[in-house]
Amino acid sequence: MPMPKWLTHVNKRVFNPGAIARGKRPVLTHVGRTSGTTYRTPLDAHPVDGGYVFILVYGSRSDWVRNVLAAGSAKLKVDGREVELVTPRLIGQDEAFQALSAGVTRPPKLLRITEFLRADLRT
Repeated sequence: MPMPKWLTHVNKRVFNPGAIARGKRPVLTHVGRTSGTTYRTPLDAHPVDGGYVFILVYGSRSDWVRNVLAAGSAKLKVDGREVELVTPRLIGQDEAFQALSAGVTRPPKLLRITEFLRADLRT
């Protein structure tokens, strides 16, 4: 059970702009699948071998997830550098937990998060 939909609207308009301005979190730049508008979304990006894994707190129906999957790529600014991500795909919990380092906090079971997004670094 991902987080409620109404919370996504609060985050987009209230918390995300501040997080982007502070510059302390990774920011994913992606293009709207119908509008063509460029969006910047602060996220937790977990490095894995050859790419990154994102925990889908709001589920795979989130706009940013659908945008990245439709485009087939995105850019991620992390630790002051920008990397290009390609081949985004939804993965299950088992594959995600196998790829994530032991130090990454797993989402609480109460949230019932079973989908994750994995993307590879463009080489």
